[in-house]
Amino acid sequence: MVSTPPSQASDIQHELTRAEVEVDSLVKAPQQDIDIDLEFLYTRDIEFRQETIYFIVVDRFFDGEPDNNSGANSELFDTTGQSWGKYWGGDLQGVIEKLDYLKNLGVTALWLTPLFEQVEGLFVDNAAIHGYWIKDFKRINPRFIGKDENPSLNKTQETRDTTFDRLIAELHQRNMKLILDIVCNHSSPDISGVKGELYDDGVKIADFNDDKDYWYHHYGEVTNWEDEWQVHNCELSGLATFNENNSNYRNYIKAAIKQWLDRGVDALRVDTVKHMPIWFWQEFNAEIQNHKPDVFVFGEWIYNNPHDEPSVEFANCSGMTILDFGLCVAIRGALGQGAEGGFQLIQDIFDLDYRYNGATELVTFIDNHDMPRFQSLNPDPEMLRVAIALIMTSRGIPCIYYGTEQYLHDDTNGGNDPYNRPMMVNWDSDTEIYRYIRLLSGLRRLNPAVSVGSHQQRYITSDVYCYVRRYGNCMCFVALNRGEALVIDAVPTDFPDGEHTCVLSRRKFTVENGMLHNLELGPRDTIVLSRVGERAKGQVLVRAQLNSVRTQPGETIVVTGDCPELGNWDIAKAYPLEYINSNTWFAEIPFSESAGKLITYKYAMWREGRPPLRENLVSRRWFLASEGTVKWRDVWVSGRES
Repeated sequence: MVSTPPSQASDIQHELTRAEVEVDSLVKAPQQDIDIDLEFLYTRDIEFRQETIYFIVVDRFFDGEPDNNSGANSELFDTTGQSWGKYWGGDLQGVIEKLDYLKNLGVTALWLTPLFEQVEGLFVDNAAIHGYWIKDFKRINPRFIGKDENPSLNKTQETRDTTFDRLIAELHQRNMKLILDIVCNHSSPDISGVKGELYDDGVKIADFNDDKDYWYHHYGEVTNWEDEWQVHNCELSGLATFNENNSNYRNYIKAAIKQWLDRGVDALRVDTVKHMPIWFWQEFNAEIQNHKPDVFVFGEWIYNNPHDEPSVEFANCSGMTILDFGLCVAIRGALGQGAEGGFQLIQDIFDLDYRYNGATELVTFIDNHDMPRFQSLNPDPEMLRVAIALIMTSRGIPCIYYGTEQYLHDDTNGGNDPYNRPMMVNWDSDTEIYRYIRLLSGLRRLNPAVSVGSHQQRYITSDVYCYVRRYGNCMCFVALNRGEALVIDAVPTDFPDGEHTCVLSRRKFTVENGMLHNLELGPRDTIVLSRVGERAKGQVLVRAQLNSVRTQPGETIVVTGDCPELGNWDIAKAYPLEYINSNTWFAEIPFSESAGKLITYKYAMWREGRPPLRENLVSRRWFLASEGTVKWRDVWVSGRES
């Protein structure tokens, strides 16, 4: 592959720095004035769709402070790195020391496995290196922080100068975000007769074996995975399952998570969400987002897909988005295992995006800590590059599993858990995958078509997939080939005529009449063309999204209202939204003259040759912030003709 010229790399870095400053300027904290605080509380937003997430199993990343390795039980630490179920020494100082490596990679958000204090023992020959057997939700695992920061010596929430706090500060100095992995469904398994002992910053508050206050369910393990009641109330792999009906438990878990948000956590990844009823998550998310309105939350509903009604309902109604297992499975089949359907399997998933109210906010990935790494399925590094290019340029928020950029994998036992969690050993910033991720992460931040736009197929066979991402006059054309070299007679691009340069290879391509003619694709080739137009600019940027509206060709959804930006109720001057899919319309609407004012608005439909259709409701009301960003998430109310 052709390397990026130094001048081009410099231009890209300059543009990324400018983009980061613009993004950062939108999320400044308010002045300490009560009116501004209320405005800040109800209108501020952070756009997470432009992020590139990097998922780290903390114990397996980098040992920055060897003095904390032994922990409370030295038998749980393996100095040789051969006992896969024991700790190997990775910690938060190790993450801090590699932040510049990650920043240069293009990573903008770090998802870390749970940092909470864990039980110190072995369960089926495994320690809690993964972080999901939690003992105290208000303390950090001593193995991840400084030896003199042991939470048993100081109240965790009273000490704000720990390695954890330094990590937050170092991340934010680099305009990077921290995603805290949490689990609300369960605590710990039975280890030597002790199960589900739970602490509140060192004070014992619950015990599965002495549960007089009913903090836990006691129904045994799930035996029928099709029985929703069992999935919600019975145990997962012997883990003590919390009783969400207990208000004391709910108050404890919400208070604990709020404390970490107050320490600077930017987003939450939530484990095992399918194992608790949706009403719990609606209550949890409402309270968490009331506490920190700009927090981004996504959950793990394992092996969800758009055909699965309960997981789709969860994504639409729980208050959080989800990890996109449906797309992951399709990518692994098409590119990792060479399934006959190829790219059509992937397009089949995209064709069902209309089922989600927020398909562009699904978190996409090709592997994680619960499945064999992609290269354990297919060791071809060129095919890995195709898979990475796909999730970096298609709809959704891409998540890279640590070490992917270094081709990290261990194929023992097919690469299954725990062999999908090897120690990170290489830090080479010149690998092809490292370069791909860096350039495509920059593209995501510079071109809104890639982060928020529609995803439209333009050419597809089992081996070749061409699509266009589009938002306003911004667009991105992508061509992927999983097979051998070939030539395609003509492919629509939507691009203006002229010469365009591939973001990855710097190859030149000429568009004529909106088409690429005689398009040559090499084996496992990737082409990415980008065109960036003008962005919406105003004191306030409203990201308006409307769902549950069905339109026909020639129909356009608009926003009309009592302010100049929305046409002062003149339907002909209303602000048009962009078509994303058959369930979603979206636009970034700039407000300057009406910033800081109360406005009213409703949606309408322009129809060629017919009177417009307005929503049949009393207009919505919103108090606009004086600056920053706002998120509207609305559902169409059946319309009436004018």
